[in-house]
Amino acid sequence: MAISKQKKHEKVQLLAKELETSTTAIIGTFAKLTVAQDFALRKVIREAGGKYRVVKNKLAAISGKDTQVEGALKGLKGVSSVAFTSGDPIALAKGFAKWVGENAEYKFKLGIVDGKVLNVEEVKALATMPGKEEIFAKLLFLINAPAQRLATVINATGRDLAIVINQGVEKEKFAGGPASSKAEAPAASAAPAPEATSEAAAPAPASEVAAPAAESESSPAGELPAAGSEA
Repeated sequence: MAISKQKKHEKVQLLAKELETSTTAIIGTFAKLTVAQDFALRKVIREAGGKYRVVKNKLAAISGKDTQVEGALKGLKGVSSVAFTSGDPIALAKGFAKWVGENAEYKFKLGIVDGKVLNVEEVKALATMPGKEEIFAKLLFLINAPAQRLATVINATGRDLAIVINQGVEKEKFAGGPASSKAEAPAASAAPAPEATSEAAAPAPASEVAAPAAESESSPAGELPAAGSEA
């Protein structure tokens, strides 16, 4: 059924506004889709952060003018629909491709991501790439991995150093260690002993030794009592 120029203008303006901020679009065609299939497809696209519209080719080209998806909306032929998003293109491609794999009635025509037009095979390849969340997770792992290894090495070095120092002290490899101080203590206390021995072994002065002998020799023989005088 033909629509009025006013209706066409309204459709163009509405689609143009939706495409204004879009960076990704996937265009396809279908022979027949049931109401249930159409509902399921729209739900898949919505969950992937996108929107889905069945479009008239000429109106799509006009609506996409001066947008980042303009290149994919020019010269369309046959029945066309477009799924578009300003979010993750891989998430959109993954959800869309999975649904298409289960519904042979739908076929891809082409796609566009950040101004680069993709053919059917490239659209399918896009669906097999890791998503943004997976890429960010891998990137964070790569960023954190060197820091974790560095921390491990630093901790291991500290532990090894402590072990070496402890072993050195136990084996008296370091001056001032507990074992060396204990060994030196008895030697220090025994040092004065030779001085005491030398003092004890020193000979007494000759005057002190000879004094008693001189006194005994000077005593007169007559002062001694004669044996048997009283008898």
